Amino acid sequence: MQPSQNQVIEKYSKAIIETSQKIASLKTKIDRFSFLRVALLLIEILLFVLFVSSENETLIWVFGVLILVPIAVFVVVVKKQSRLSKAENYFKDLLWVYQNEVNVITLQENGYDNGTSFEDENHPYLSDLDIFGKSSLYALINRCSTKIGVNLLAAQLALPNVKIKIDQRQKAVQELTENIDGTFEFRAILKGNDVNGIDQLKQKLKDKLGKQLEFMNKPVLKVYIKILPFVMPIFITAGIIAGGKLWGILILILLIHAGLTFFLMKHINEVYYGFGGSATLLADYAAAIKWTEERNWKSEYIKNLFTSDKKVSSEIKKLSKIIQAFDARLNLLVGGLLNFTLLWDLRCCAKLAEWHQTSSSNVADGLERISYFEELISVATVSYNNPNWVFPIITNDFCLVSQDVGHPLIPRQKCVANDFSLDAKPTVDIVTGSNMAGKSTFLRTLGINMIMAYAGVPVCAKSMKISIFNILTYMRIKDSLNESTSTFKAELNRLKMILEKVQINNHPLVLIDEMLRGTNSKDKFLGSKVFIEKLIRVKTPTLFATHDLQLSELQTMHTEAVRNYHFDIQINNGEMEFDYKIKNGPCDKFNAAILLKQIGLSIDN
Repeated sequence: MQPSQNQVIEKYSKAIIETSQKIASLKTKIDRFSFLRVALLLIEILLFVLFVSSENETLIWVFGVLILVPIAVFVVVVKKQSRLSKAENYFKDLLWVYQNEVNVITLQENGYDNGTSFEDENHPYLSDLDIFGKSSLYALINRCSTKIGVNLLAAQLALPNVKIKIDQRQKAVQELTENIDGTFEFRAILKGNDVNGIDQLKQKLKDKLGKQLEFMNKPVLKVYIKILPFVMPIFITAGIIAGGKLWGILILILLIHAGLTFFLMKHINEVYYGFGGSATLLADYAAAIKWTEERNWKSEYIKNLFTSDKKVSSEIKKLSKIIQAFDARLNLLVGGLLNFTLLWDLRCCAKLAEWHQTSSSNVADGLERISYFEELISVATVSYNNPNWVFPIITNDFCLVSQDVGHPLIPRQKCVANDFSLDAKPTVDIVTGSNMAGKSTFLRTLGINMIMAYAGVPVCAKSMKISIFNILTYMRIKDSLNESTSTFKAELNRLKMILEKVQINNHPLVLIDEMLRGTNSKDKFLGSKVFIEKLIRVKTPTLFATHDLQLSELQTMHTEAVRNYHFDIQINNGEMEFDYKIKNGPCDKFNAAILLKQIGLSIDN
């Protein structure tokens, strides 16, 4: 049995409490280790003072040995504290994820990108249906932390899909919804990382790294680098024991190493650029990919995201270790010492070259897979948060049948659902009614739920069966001072776009809210009439919302092609009441006179 939305919120609230307790426990442990580090530092100072002040040779040896103990313990403490700090940061990100879900369910702001950058007023429906931007469908759905994931989700909402892909996406989303607990951990791992990180790493691995490592294709250099870790300790030990000329040879080798490193520095920097400081980022990506690899996925859509059976997470871990070693160059003292003795930068380049030959392509694909999972997880999270929403049935036959369909962006306690179906053949459905009665919201409700259906998102309805339409809308028409465009010219441009697309698009569906507002009532009626008749001739299903009751009379002229619906008002004790329910037939009650009277204007005879 599916949980109710209240039970979903309760589960998040419980997770918030448990995660907060874990963070508090970790913070206590971290603080203890901080005190221990201070204590070890004081002990080290004390032992050093005793060491330098002792005159007894035995005590000097004792304190000399004891000085090393706090240092060794200090190193262990730092490592443990670092692990605890990383765990604390992870649980803080997990806590943010849970808190953000409660915010989204209660229609507060989503902490992820709201898609403002994808807004496009020239698109056939994006602006009119509130797909992108603040308080949009995208803002409701998005849970992506990577640039690729953000773009993938945007494409799903802005571009048409085919039936087989929609069906596959639905099954993938259902499978992820069943594994929802793990998705919060997946998102916490990625939280806080650079949104462009995967894009940059993928580009580095696929397009740049191979060419940048070509300077390492010298057999002598490869062999020399490999034997250095064995040869250098022997030279140093011999120099300490024998001294003399061996020291001179050792210094010469160090100078040669310094010169070689300096000579190849341009190539080394090119290799390192794009990787520098990314060891932690790669470790996070490895953890995220490991989560995707550990499950036995059943849905075809998810299985197709895996291009090979190779465990990409282990390959990324190897890369992370190489980069971590490469990062030693960031410390001038340590980096200089390692380069003079072991040609450290070149050694790291050699390891990268070996890794690149065997793993680069698979890892690039694996990194991209993270973003595909992010996009699906975004949809699955919406599905989990709204257990009363349903996955629509997608059919090839001309069809739109919906029961209790509501607007997903309206609070559920305020949302009024309606039943609506298209006829078995294309018709123009004229929706008349009063101001504020719900005509515009109803058109947007149908449109936004259709976009959700085509993206594989469950719809805000009790049931829905739908074929795939190319949606065209005419709702929020704006003038433009920058482009010297009046409202009327903007309306004409939009109508031209619709007329062109109904001729070339497969299965268009038009949603129009109050056409030709920028002209006089006579031209508005005549223009609307000829436009409707044009849509009838090209057999385009249309919902046409209007205040113009004359347009409802077109049904007498086109009995098979025009249907009338309306939203009305009820007057109780002089007060208007709206039920926001769609009804058959044209409207016979309007509220303009009542609204004008409320501000002191009367149009009564």
